[in-house]
Amino acid sequence: MTDNNAGGDVRLTGISKTYGSFTAVHPLDLTIPQGSFFALLGASGCGKTTTLRMIAGLEEPSTGTVFLGDRDVTDLPPYKRPVNTVFQSYALFPHLDISENIAFGLRRRGIKSVKKQVDEMLELVQLGQFAKRKPHQLSGGQQQRVAVARALINHPQVLLLDEPLGALDLKLRRQMQLELKRIQTEVGITFIHVTHDQEEAMTMADQVAVMNGGRVEQLGEPAELYENPRTTFVANFLGTSNLIEAEVVDAATDVVVSAGGAKLRLPADRCSAETRTGGKLLVGIRPEKISMVHADDEDSIAAGRNKVTGRIADSSFIGVSTQYIVDSPAGQGLSVYEQNIERDSRLVPGAEVVLHWNPAHTFGLDAAQDIDAGVEKVEDAQ
Repeated sequence: MTDNNAGGDVRLTGISKTYGSFTAVHPLDLTIPQGSFFALLGASGCGKTTTLRMIAGLEEPSTGTVFLGDRDVTDLPPYKRPVNTVFQSYALFPHLDISENIAFGLRRRGIKSVKKQVDEMLELVQLGQFAKRKPHQLSGGQQQRVAVARALINHPQVLLLDEPLGALDLKLRRQMQLELKRIQTEVGITFIHVTHDQEEAMTMADQVAVMNGGRVEQLGEPAELYENPRTTFVANFLGTSNLIEAEVVDAATDVVVSAGGAKLRLPADRCSAETRTGGKLLVGIRPEKISMVHADDEDSIAAGRNKVTGRIADSSFIGVSTQYIVDSPAGQGLSVYEQNIERDSRLVPGAEVVLHWNPAHTFGLDAAQDIDAGVEKVEDAQ
């Protein structure tokens, strides 16, 4: 549907942005593969929107170069770049119907015959029956799809999406995540999506760059970032992680650590930090990877699992799962998510319990990092 022959990767080399003494984006190198759905994810003020605006030509980089394929577009104004942007506000023209909103870019370029292309776009975003309506007669999600169609009709090499789902309610946002992914797969062009919503990034993107303080903390596929975070910020910002301060007892194929009297094991290749006997390590485990039994049933735990004892401090029933907070000699306030399949009525606040999990699900991080980095994501995202 689109001509990608003139496309190519988006490459940022040494790109940065400073405002006086404030550095919004530290020099970064980033390659966004042609035809991918790429997300820049982070809290407010992390530099993700500034990076997007430098690709669009709406901000001039302080240093560095923006390439689209082999073409250096750093000094080109926005309208000369083969790029279109969809903003959170959609910015539709209220006096024009949906067809004319979508046709706007073509008409501005002096193209007279637009019906066939407009009809194709209406079909792509599944809004054919709404062609003659005005924007105010559509829902937020439908307006969003019109904004995407209006951008795509220009056949950009790259579509930039700046918090495009931020104005929608949760249910509609989830529907639109799948819708945008479908559209991107169908047209096959590069989508670069800025968001503070981790679920949004994980649902849609092939690759995610987690940004923090104007730098890319980690880049990778969503599952890789979630399962193998390399920093405490990524571990805490993407979902929830239990981070336990531990001392290295043995550093071989498996690293053995001691935490609150418990011996825990983890694979050496899941440690992003240097490990040496006597050194410190932050041991991480996701709440849903942990199983929990009443202390009376400790003998039922299979050999070879990581185990810590504790006491339930709090529990919250949230339908699909029950979320527990457990205080343990290994760490206070450990989170455990147990799916509601067969609930043990003894697992209530005050109960003595044993937490256990597969050592292979454990990861190790540098203990010199801030253990709470990335935790305040809810406040930051407001």
